[in-house]
Amino acid sequence: MKENVVKNKSFAFALRIVKLYQFLTESKKEYVLSKQLLRSGTAIGALVREAEHAESKADFIHKLSIALKEANETEYWIELLQQSAYLNDNDFETLFNEITELLRLLISIIKSSKNN
Repeated sequence: MKENVVKNKSFAFALRIVKLYQFLTESKKEYVLSKQLLRSGTAIGALVREAEHAESKADFIHKLSIALKEANETEYWIELLQQSAYLNDNDFETLFNEITELLRLLISIIKSSKNN
């Protein structure tokens, strides 16, 4: 069976987001932004999983399009946390690179699915 790169990467990213949420709430006592990040950052992988069992091509594209929107929102929260000094530059760089890669993967899959 072929490896599902976006599935694996979105799951690994969700785990990093959960750990970051724990850090932000326990160490930084930040609850509002971190909750938004947790919601959108973990939704990406959940939607990718849903798309695996889509009822149709249109449903598959729709689910991945929502995952793309969640990834874009997650990018926003990561940038905001870094700019508001809740996230250090090293952690920001790692997360930003990961979310950028997920965004590119999702865009590519959606485009190729629409063209096939």
